[in-house]
Amino acid sequence: MQWHLYLLECQGGSYYAGITTDLESRFRAHQSGRGAKYTRANPPLRIVATKPYADRSTASMAEARLKKTPRDKKLDFFRSGN
Repeated sequence: MQWHLYLLECQGGSYYAGITTDLESRFRAHQSGRGAKYTRANPPLRIVATKPYADRSTASMAEARLKKTPRDKKLDFFRSGN
C-alpha cells in the first residue's frame, strides 16, 4: 500500500499537510468537514502538491519535516529529494 504526503491550499491562503493512502477520499473528507479540525475552520480549496512514500513511517517522517519547513519553501519540499 502506497502512502501519500499531501499539501492543501485552504481559504485565506493557508496550507494544511497530511498523509493518506487514498488521496481523493481524504480530500473529499476535508471538504465535507470530516477531515481535520483545522480544515473544518479553514476549508480546503485544492490539492497543491503530493508525494508518494512506500510506507506510513516514511510518510509520517516526511510530514513532520514538511510541517517544520517555512511556508515559502513548502512547495520546494515536493520538488526536492525529501
